Amino acid sequence: MTALAVGLMAGTSLDGVDAALVAVDETTCDVLGFHTVPYGPALRGRLEAAMESASAAELTALHGALGEEFAAAVRALLEGAGRASSELAFVASHGQTIWHEPPAGTLQIGNPAVIAEVVGRPVVSDFRSADVAAGGQGAPLVPMADVMLFGATDHPRILLNIGGMANVTWVERRTRLDGVVAFDTGPGVALIDMIARAVDPGAPFDVDGARAARGRVVTAVLESRLADPYFTAPPPKSTGREHYGRSYATDMLLRVRAAGGSDDDALATATAFTAQTIAAQIQRWLPDDPDADVVVSGGGAKNGTLVTMLRAALTPRPVAFFTDLFFDGDAKEAASFAYLGWRTLEGLPGNVPAATGAAGLRVLGSVTGVGNDV
Repeated sequence: MTALAVGLMAGTSLDGVDAALVAVDETTCDVLGFHTVPYGPALRGRLEAAMESASAAELTALHGALGEEFAAAVRALLEGAGRASSELAFVASHGQTIWHEPPAGTLQIGNPAVIAEVVGRPVVSDFRSADVAAGGQGAPLVPMADVMLFGATDHPRILLNIGGMANVTWVERRTRLDGVVAFDTGPGVALIDMIARAVDPGAPFDVDGARAARGRVVTAVLESRLADPYFTAPPPKSTGREHYGRSYATDMLLRVRAAGGSDDDALATATAFTAQTIAAQIQRWLPDDPDADVVVSGGGAKNGTLVTMLRAALTPRPVAFFTDLFFDGDAKEAASFAYLGWRTLEGLPGNVPAATGAAGLRVLGSVTGVGNDV
C-alpha cells in the first residue's frame, strides 16, 4: 500500500539535512517535495570535532540538537509542500554518522524521539545497526532502493552516488537482487570540502570545482594516496570519515604545499583522487559489460571539474545524471531511506547481503512512536 512519508538524510559531507516528501510502496518512490537545511558553521564545527573526539556530554547534547534540526527540516518541508504532518504515515531518519567502524559498531545521532514528538508521527531510525550485528558492514544500504526503484529493465546499470563518501551499486536488472555488487569506493566530496574550508574558512565547498579547475594535480601526492590498501580490498567494504577525515585532508594539503603546490593545486589533487578512485574501483570490481551505463547522483554530481575528470577516467562508459532520469539527484538518499523505512514497517528486509556482507537479509531500523501510535 502506498504511504506518504518523509525521508531524512545527513551525509558525511556535513552540508546539512536533506528532507524528501515521498509517496512510496514496494516498487515506486515518487518525490513530491524536497528541502535542504544547511548546517551553520558552528554546528558543522561541533560535528567535525565530535568525529575526532567528543565527550559523552557533547555527544548527548548533539544528539538532541540534531533531533531538533531534523524535526525543523520536516516541518519546513511540509509547510513548503502545503501538507500537514497528520498526513504522514511515518518519518525515516538516517541520522548523522559520527563513527562507523564495523564490526565494532556504527553510530548515527539525531534523537528520533525528539523528531517524533515535534512532528507527531512515528520515526524509523538506526538503520545500520541490525546489519552490523549480523556481521555486515552496515553500508551501503541504498542498494535495496537502487535495485527495486532505479535499475533499468533492459540493461545493467551502475548507480553511483557521490556524497561525502562515494558508493556504487551494480544492478543487473530492476527488482532483481541476483548479481548485485555494491560498496563504498572511498572518498567522495568530503576531502574536497574539508580542504576547501581549510584554505578558505568562509567557503562551504569548492563551488562547481572552480578552484580545482585552476589548479594542477600534484602527481607524487596523488600516487601516494592511491596506494591506500582500501582500494585493493575486495567488496563488500565501507568507509567514512573515521579514515578519510580531517587529519587525512590536512595531511594531503600539507603534502601538496611541501611539494611547492598552491591551495588550488591541493583541491585539484583531491578532486583527481576522488575521480580516479571511483573509476578504478568500478573497473576493478564491477562486471565489464559495455551495455552498462553509469548514473551519477549526490553533491559530487554538481562539481563540474569532478564530473569532467570522472568521465575521462570512465571512457568509454556512458555517464548520465540521476536528475535527468528520475528526480532531483540531491533527494536520492533521503528518498531511499524513506523507502527503507517503508520496508521496515512492512516487515521486509532492507539490506542486500551481497553489498554489506551480512549473514542474511534483515529487517532494518527501530521504530519510535508517539503516544499509542507505534
